[in-house]
Amino acid sequence: MPRMELLDLLKHILEQGSSRESKATRIAEAIRREGAYRWVGIYDVDMRSGLVSNIAWSGPGAPAYPIFPMTKGLTTRAIAERRTINVGDVTQDPDYLTALGSTQAEIIIPVLDDTNDQVVGTIDVESERSNAFDSGAQADLEKCARTVRGFWTRPD
Repeated sequence: MPRMELLDLLKHILEQGSSRESKATRIAEAIRREGAYRWVGIYDVDMRSGLVSNIAWSGPGAPAYPIFPMTKGLTTRAIAERRTINVGDVTQDPDYLTALGSTQAEIIIPVLDDTNDQVVGTIDVESERSNAFDSGAQADLEKCARTVRGFWTRPD
């Protein structure tokens, strides 16, 4: 379980009067730091335009695909199935979009709008280690996604 301090920190970030981009950056940094992950990205999912757009990231480099069609990448399955997609070896998955050359594992956590059950955003976490996200890490990241749902569903 993520430490209560992380969930409390995420709630605190949402309550701050800072810009949306600043909040997203702080969310990505907090999750990355707590999980000792190499890279975390926060994305908007726009069902009308069919695009997934990076809002913020924390890690060694910007995303290779800051905006991409929601029909591309592992995100496609997370959106279509409305569930977490956890890939232990991205080199074996044909849907993987190479972002950082050393990525071995990736997990995409969809954030659902609580009124219509549509995906409104995702949290994308990457690791240079194969099978980096066990069931405990996945559960922790899903709790983080539920905690920050208001980032997407409640206007500032």
